[in-house]
Amino acid sequence: MTYAVTDNCIGCKYTDCVSVCPVDCFYEGVNMLVINPEECIDCGVCEPECPADAIRADTDEEGAKWVAFNARYASLWPVIAAAKEPLPGAEANDGLPGKRDTIFSPDPDPQTA
Repeated sequence: MTYAVTDNCIGCKYTDCVSVCPVDCFYEGVNMLVINPEECIDCGVCEPECPADAIRADTDEEGAKWVAFNARYASLWPVIAAAKEPLPGAEANDGLPGKRDTIFSPDPDPQTA
């Protein structure tokens, strides 16, 4: 079992989850985070920390749909090991539908890379 970051992280990028992760399995893109499923130890401490409720277990239907996406971008983006401020407009983006198709960026965060 692993956890996956879902589309509600897009445009928000809260990093509360990063500060509690004991294995540094979060990776950072321009406007979202992902979890490397090969590094996640299934401890679950990140899930309740996400203000946007964007982290799901792979046993959850929504989480299962995002595992391959998380694995792909974890292999392309740099690891993030410390919390940062959320993106400007995070509160307004929280809960918007269809963010993967409208505002997702596949680019790594240049400040982390």
